[in-house]
Amino acid sequence: MDGKCLPKMSDEPHRDTGPYEPDGGWTSGEEPDAGETGERRSGPRRLLPTWRMVVGAVLTVILVISGGMVAGYLLVDIPEPNPHAVSQSNVYLYSDGSRIAVDGEYNRETVPLTEISRGARRAMLAAEDRDFYSEPAVNLKAMSRAAWNMLTGGDTQSGSTITQQYVKNYYLTQEQTVTRKVKEFFIAIKLDKEVSKDEILQGYLNTSYFGRNAYGIQSAAQAYYGKDAGELTAAEGAYLATLVNAPSAYDTRAHPENKDRVLARWNYVLRGMVEEGWLSKAKRKATEFPEPGPVKPSTSLSGQRGYLVHAVDDYLTGHGVIAENRLASGGFTIRTTIDRKKQDALVDAVDEKLVSRLDEKNNKVDTYVRTGGTSIDPRTGEVVAMYGGQNFVEQYTNTATAREYQVGSTFKPFVFTSALDNGSTTQDGQPITARTVYDGTSGRAVEVDGRDTRFAPENEDEVNYGRVTVSEATDKSINAVYAQMGVDVGVENVRETATALGIPADVMDPKVGGSISLGVSPASTVDMAEAYATLANHGMHRDHTLVTKVTRGSETVDLPNRKEKRAVPREAADTTTAVLKSVVEGGTATAAQSAGRPAAGKTGTAEDDKAAWFAGYTPDLATVISVVGKNPKTQAQESLYKAAGLERVNGGGPPAEIWGAYTAAALAGEPVQSFDLDTRGPVLPTAPPTEDADPTGPPATDRPTEEPPTQAPTTPGDPTPPTGTPDPPTGDPSVPPDPTAGGTVDGGTTESPTGGGTTEGTTTGGSTAGGEGPGGTSDGDGGQSTGAGGG
Repeated sequence: MDGKCLPKMSDEPHRDTGPYEPDGGWTSGEEPDAGETGERRSGPRRLLPTWRMVVGAVLTVILVISGGMVAGYLLVDIPEPNPHAVSQSNVYLYSDGSRIAVDGEYNRETVPLTEISRGARRAMLAAEDRDFYSEPAVNLKAMSRAAWNMLTGGDTQSGSTITQQYVKNYYLTQEQTVTRKVKEFFIAIKLDKEVSKDEILQGYLNTSYFGRNAYGIQSAAQAYYGKDAGELTAAEGAYLATLVNAPSAYDTRAHPENKDRVLARWNYVLRGMVEEGWLSKAKRKATEFPEPGPVKPSTSLSGQRGYLVHAVDDYLTGHGVIAENRLASGGFTIRTTIDRKKQDALVDAVDEKLVSRLDEKNNKVDTYVRTGGTSIDPRTGEVVAMYGGQNFVEQYTNTATAREYQVGSTFKPFVFTSALDNGSTTQDGQPITARTVYDGTSGRAVEVDGRDTRFAPENEDEVNYGRVTVSEATDKSINAVYAQMGVDVGVENVRETATALGIPADVMDPKVGGSISLGVSPASTVDMAEAYATLANHGMHRDHTLVTKVTRGSETVDLPNRKEKRAVPREAADTTTAVLKSVVEGGTATAAQSAGRPAAGKTGTAEDDKAAWFAGYTPDLATVISVVGKNPKTQAQESLYKAAGLERVNGGGPPAEIWGAYTAAALAGEPVQSFDLDTRGPVLPTAPPTEDADPTGPPATDRPTEEPPTQAPTTPGDPTPPTGTPDPPTGDPSVPPDPTAGGTVDGGTTESPTGGGTTEGTTTGGSTAGGEGPGGTSDGDGGQSTGAGGG
């Protein structure tokens, strides 16, 4: 370098030796820039990308995405229509392989957009894609959110425009996968460039599924309102638009329990129409919900077949086995758990014991009568028979699966089982057993910690029973006893036990407080049969099932894993069974003796006799029968007074009679099974409690006591009876006492001697009160101040 040399480099610190100026160098006191000297960054700065790296990365991503978009657009063509658009059928089989029904043929009638009312078109846009006519074929923001959720295992959700939904319906499948979403993306973009928005909307409305096997809005208009799509009002169109999200669940005829959810969605659609200027506020205010008409199924689903097919479909879709749209596309062979012999026996029993008594032409109340029934094998949880109504073509709602009516006193065994399971005690600290004595006075205030509450339910016909054992109170279905027992056990404990046995937790509203013990909760016969099957199976629970095998071509569909698990201790379940045997042998359910086999069960009657129940079981079959009142025009619940030629319809009448006839026929030819019970001691009392001098007056004491095993308790003088009508319950009167205060159920008292064996005797305390009716004994616990029924 022109003979000049650079300074010698050294590991020693630099010392200032004066200015350095050759070739434009630096002078003393000036620091060079890192970029000028090539100095490397040190420390944490080394980990940070430079601006060149950031820009390069962004450009790379843009190029990759752009390239992918171009490649995807070029490589993905608009395919032929989905082969599943071709009509297929689902085949439903009995457990023996014989055929129940063939269903699933597409019910579709394609119509041009001009033959669909403007109100219906706008309702669909308000529900699914309000910006359809102004937006591009895809919504990138919504799609990104949906894709991220699928990739990360989050909830799958739709990010699709109407264009994309039409592509999915017509060209692709209903699978929620990234591959399908990618294809849907590019096909939608291409389709949007090749056809008009009107054509896309027309295709979407003709391919969407609306339930009732109706594909397309024309078929839906006929299925729900018996009119053409061009005649639909905005209100009707809004209801059909709600069905796209959940076609079966939102059918208010099939699932009246979902009416509130349907109304919320329907109001959302109409609100959107107002916001978009498609419906005036005045017309919206005057719009009422358009109740859909009854279903018009094909004759192949007449009788019980339609109920069975729809119950199986609901089971498969409700348990996530098959998506609803995929099931509706057809091609499945479904072997059910329904036993043909038992199914026929159940239909014959209902016809003989109830339908033959009805005179719909001359007795208006008889037109209200509906019947439901479910029979379960306790060992497997399989539903072997189901009765949904007289004829699916005429009565669409499946009374066996609907959760509309209070179960009444059929709920009481769950309270007693919970007392045994939790080692609960009375207000006096005595363990609750079948021989515990309670006050059976009608309208007696329930106590909590020695204080009267405002919860004072009445017994059926306001009969006062005085001091009675739990076993006798179960025989006679005494509300006063079970209201107090439920509070002693604790409402939450009762709910937990009922849930463990098989009652869905969401049907038991905790706000009802102590009334829960009297059966104010609605449940289906399927729910109740599952719970009673758990008692029959010695406290071992298994979720019910309607299906044993599902195939589609060479594909076998996976079914839910139904592991058996312990719900309550065997001693608790078996002791409850021993008490319920007494109900059949000498209580309100003597009509069930016609089964000709050892049986246990409980009657129940809802408020105003709107529903009557019998839930019972033998060691090998658990069956629940309900007879309910429903107005066929308004769908409102109706009283069954004077129905079927009877003064009153209660659980001990037609329901118990149907149960007995069915059980006898269903088990004909099979060995008679006796109950193998482990109650760890005697169950029924050896002597009745001393009656009050006035059997209809108030009891001697406000507190229940434990009855000695061989001596009836003595009774002091009667207190002054209360006056006036008890107030309805307010708040939650059911704060339980400390459940640990009384020890365990069967140990430590003379009432619960240890040792095996069961008591097979009948209950003491005399015959049932409440009167005889033409259809059987009165249930003894009908109405009370809480609005709960009896049974």
